[in-house]
Amino acid sequence: MPKLTVTWPHQVAIGKNCILEKGIFFKYDGTWQQGPSIRIQDDSFIGTGCEFNIRMSIDIGKGALIASGCRFVDHDHGIAAGRPMRFQDGPEQAIVIGEDVWIGANVVVLKGVSIGNGAIVAAGAIVTKSILPNEIWAGVPAKKIGQRQ
Repeated sequence: MPKLTVTWPHQVAIGKNCILEKGIFFKYDGTWQQGPSIRIQDDSFIGTGCEFNIRMSIDIGKGALIASGCRFVDHDHGIAAGRPMRFQDGPEQAIVIGEDVWIGANVVVLKGVSIGNGAIVAAGAIVTKSILPNEIWAGVPAKKIGQRQ
């Protein structure tokens, strides 16, 4: 296992035959609770320098391919006036990555997103909406550009 950074080790569960490259940051950003909240299924790949900034949960399906530099964030800050934003908790919504999903380099996946089985997300995309199975998405913000046949 390469060097990883994990804030709460009991919050991370990694399946069999996974390949994790160096410099991955598993940051559980909530208060202590039973885990795991970051669940990676069998045969998945996670590239160098990925960050998982999770308060609620993320599930990564079997055989998922996540390229280098990707970011996953399942929460926001509040934006009410009169109180510094850094002290405000915002909405939290789980992230779900299906089986056999390919996420290109430097993709950002935000709270509440589900990516269906067999979907592809192009490098550099920012995903703010859920993606159906076998769809191909790209752009900022990400939009559907095709369908796997």
